[in-house]
Amino acid sequence: MTVLRIGEFEIYPGEQRQIELPVAKLYTDADVSLPVYIIRAKKPGPTIFISAAVHGDELNGIEIIRRLIGQKNFKIIRGTVIAVPMVNVYGVVNQSRYMPDRRDLNRCFPGSAKGSLAGRVAHIFLNEIVKHCDYGIDLHTGAIHRSNLPQIRANINDDETQILAKAFGVSVILNSDVVDGSLREAAVKNDTKVLLYEAGEALRFDEFSIRSGIKGIENVLKHLGLMRKTASKKKLREPYIARSSGWHRANASGIVNNKVNLGDQITKGDVLAEIGSPYGEVIGEVVATRSGILIGRQNIPLVQEGEAMFHIAYFTEDDEEIAEHIEIAQDTLLPESESIII
Repeated sequence: MTVLRIGEFEIYPGEQRQIELPVAKLYTDADVSLPVYIIRAKKPGPTIFISAAVHGDELNGIEIIRRLIGQKNFKIIRGTVIAVPMVNVYGVVNQSRYMPDRRDLNRCFPGSAKGSLAGRVAHIFLNEIVKHCDYGIDLHTGAIHRSNLPQIRANINDDETQILAKAFGVSVILNSDVVDGSLREAAVKNDTKVLLYEAGEALRFDEFSIRSGIKGIENVLKHLGLMRKTASKKKLREPYIARSSGWHRANASGIVNNKVNLGDQITKGDVLAEIGSPYGEVIGEVVATRSGILIGRQNIPLVQEGEAMFHIAYFTEDDEEIAEHIEIAQDTLLPESESIII
């Protein structure tokens, strides 16, 4: 293994370092830096990055990384882990999805050293972090007022990426093409295999999503040989792959009465929600047009006509079996006495 150089820092095999990678300055002349935690084993092996808060209001990933590296038994036996708990530091400070220039950082890759602020951050992250890595796990949540069921999004047409997605161990894998300007697109061009973990809601900690994320990362690290595998009597259940998904939108504006929850089995014709007037009358119903599993939902009980409300994944497998799988995962990671939302 050779020395790993990130910015002006050198990290040697067997070393653990917490560094601050300079990005830019605030108006006050105060420095803004990316927090980076590097763990290198003495034995050679793959290098993987784990990133969170590319969107600054998506906080679950920050907590996942914080708990992961804070575990007393977290130890890698080969290779390198590069953890970046806050990529969009500006957004985290301001509790905003976006950069100060109102750009979505996840649409600004590969960026430029002399471009916009978002472009410069993207350029630094790609060149100082991603280009060192064989693999990556990018942690996300739903947008503001929207929750996602824990799921992996990845290009499952790539055999190695599909194997990694299955190793992560959540119930649902959604086949997802790369988006122009995204971190995942830039990583793929660097020949870095990336999983995108979606779970929970912006600006909220969701305990089930956090625990699923920690467990999933550990599963991937063990699969790649970076962590020692532990004997377990429980065999990992095979996740279910959705080749497509779709949003159901409001057909009226009003007050929402949801009828379904994340992870529910949805049958074509089911009423997903009633939309009512301020006077109590039902003025619209959102009806499922296809069967599947609910993987995303708007949470705010007010809706405008045409607004996306329910995200349903479509499978070729038995939807009832998938819903049961999801329920078992929830029961395993989150005892009944514990609250999901913190």
